[in-house]
Amino acid sequence: MKHFFKQLYKNQVGFIGFCLCVFVCSLALFAPILKTHGPNKQNIRDRFEGPSTEHILGTDNFGRDLFSRVLYGYRTSLGVALISVSIATLIGSLIGLTSAYFGGFIDRFLMRFMDILLAFPIILLAIAIIAVLGSSSVNTAFAIAIVYTPIFARLSRGPALSLLSWDYVTAARALGASGSRIMFKHVTPNILAPILVQVTLSLSTAILVEASLSFLGLGTQPPTPSLGLMLSDSRDYMLLSPWVSLFSGLAILLASLGFNLFGDGLRDLLDPTLKNL
Repeated sequence: MKHFFKQLYKNQVGFIGFCLCVFVCSLALFAPILKTHGPNKQNIRDRFEGPSTEHILGTDNFGRDLFSRVLYGYRTSLGVALISVSIATLIGSLIGLTSAYFGGFIDRFLMRFMDILLAFPIILLAIAIIAVLGSSSVNTAFAIAIVYTPIFARLSRGPALSLLSWDYVTAARALGASGSRIMFKHVTPNILAPILVQVTLSLSTAILVEASLSFLGLGTQPPTPSLGLMLSDSRDYMLLSPWVSLFSGLAILLASLGFNLFGDGLRDLLDPTLKNL
């Protein structure tokens, strides 16, 4: 672990991304401590205020403290992203490993179904799923998980097919190892590197998808703070008070950029073909 952080420190892009991820996650985790006001507390007399000592980032059209709402918006966005990507990683990896191990009809059936899901644009498929399930944070996480599952299925299947033909796997089979032991003890540890990289990159795009769905009114519903919803609500008074649009958009940018840069850094560190470039 110490060696990994030394290598990460040498990778400027990855280290900057890691610092941004730690910063954003810390804001979300310690939001109840860092908040200066209740995220949903309204004070009409303070509406449309700019940044000040009392309201660090200003207030919105209901007089709610923007700094506190950004903190809790991070909790919502990161929570949805983490849950959705975790589900997609687990289910997608299991589908990919199952497909690689059994092959034949099972492989063709599972991969064709994954291809069908991949054929749809991410946002359109997520909108279709939410249209059936209804708008909420939980349904948003479920929709994003379905959209991202084929990515992890494809990602895990390719390396697994190669590893299953290696000599040490053949030796394990000859010794009577069960299929589950081969897949989870001998194959899975060797495909974790690309999966971890994809997890960080998927978190970046999942944050954007959640913000986009909330911006369209299909994701998190008021009064729950959401960065996309805050950006959507501020459209009508951007000229009067641009602070909500500016800071909520910047918050989305920092979160997405952080995980994206961290994912690029992990890819450079974990991919042996890139170490000498």
